[in-house]
Amino acid sequence: MTEKMRPEPRPGVLEIAAYVPGDDRSAAAKVFKLSSNETPLGPSPRAVEAYRANADRLHVYPEGSSRLLREAIAAAHGIGAERIVCGNGSDELLTLIAQTYLRPGDEAVYSAHGFLVYRIAILAAGGVPVVAPEREETADVDAILAAVTPRTRIVYLANPNNPTGTYLPYAEVKRLHAALPGNVLLVLDAAYAEYVRRNDYSSGLELAAEADNVVMTRTFSKIHGLANLRLGWAFGPAHVVDALNRTRGPFNVTGPALAAGVEAAADRAHVEAAVAHNSEWLAWVSAELARLGLRVTPSVGNFVLIHFPAEPGRGAVAADRFLRERGFVLRRVAGYGLPDALRMTIGSAEANRGAVAALSDFLGGA
Repeated sequence: MTEKMRPEPRPGVLEIAAYVPGDDRSAAAKVFKLSSNETPLGPSPRAVEAYRANADRLHVYPEGSSRLLREAIAAAHGIGAERIVCGNGSDELLTLIAQTYLRPGDEAVYSAHGFLVYRIAILAAGGVPVVAPEREETADVDAILAAVTPRTRIVYLANPNNPTGTYLPYAEVKRLHAALPGNVLLVLDAAYAEYVRRNDYSSGLELAAEADNVVMTRTFSKIHGLANLRLGWAFGPAHVVDALNRTRGPFNVTGPALAAGVEAAADRAHVEAAVAHNSEWLAWVSAELARLGLRVTPSVGNFVLIHFPAEPGRGAVAADRFLRERGFVLRRVAGYGLPDALRMTIGSAEANRGAVAALSDFLGGA
């Protein structure tokens, strides 16, 4: 009997663990989704209005270079629009970087609790992921440098990192860059940059503006509240931007997303309100969880990583089940090597107070 033939993916593809996003599954009457680091303030009203106004142009292709959005981003950050490339979320740009700069067998380095998309992007490009250990749930420059070999082509650094919420001071980022070979691309993933209130932090704009081997990525999904539209951008040297523009899709950002993004980038008051809300409630949630006896990794993002004891009935799995029954959906992070922790988004006042109260009940009952 002739063996049935079918197309098969190239070796390694089926070894990739698919990314699992945060969900909102709960049988409770009212559900608070605190699993995906979405802003409780939602998008700028100006962005919503621009999105709706674009509805009568759904039959028209979007402008292929994202020119108006790049100009709006450039104006907001004081950088050159010609050195910006926009994407379908920063996830697309992180993946494009791997596809553009990795050959089969090339290595790319990221830290132990780094964003799961890095590993997926590296493997999908035929590269070899190399994991550098962290120190106290924070990226370790010396460990990253020790992982670099002659086969390394990319170093991904989430700063701040998801899901830990920790960050590297700018001096450490510069030390990392200074020690990297010139042919290694340092990718600074600054998805949560707007939330950071530390004087020693930088998103990497300055380094990306000056260096030939640094690119910074950002997103409109977090503080701008446009997660549903999938919109991100990268800033870097002209030769990197040119390469990414050659490999991205011709219309990779939709017209409604472009229109909303232009207004979101210009609405600084909305961003400042989101920052103020997060600063207040990040401190409150962290302090209240510590008062309950739970260890919380110090975070500069819009979320906290909560650690539970590895004891029957008191661990992260039991806590997750208990919280979901009451309508509070947090994020399991076992896939990040953190099986005894849950990540909680800083939500509305009602969500924050309710989640902390539910955790108090859980610990009391346990």
